[in-house]
Amino acid sequence: MPNIKSSIKRVRTNESAQNLNIAQKNAMRTAVKQAETAKSDNAENKAELVSKAVKLVDKATKRNQIHANKASRLKSKLMAN
Repeated sequence: MPNIKSSIKRVRTNESAQNLNIAQKNAMRTAVKQAETAKSDNAENKAELVSKAVKLVDKATKRNQIHANKASRLKSKLMAN
């Protein structure tokens, strides 16, 4: 644990940012899995789930939580028949 006041604050800030990033990344992964399941089951709301998943993938890319190439792969996989 750091002794300097600003370093202590920085540790706290980094921890809360890390928790937020993990939560957002998990939400994206869940949305992708739900979209893939809906596609395989040919569910009636698959277009809506795919749209939501693509939106969350784009947001994760924008926030540098995932690499742009990985985002492209995921979106391509979701958009394929």
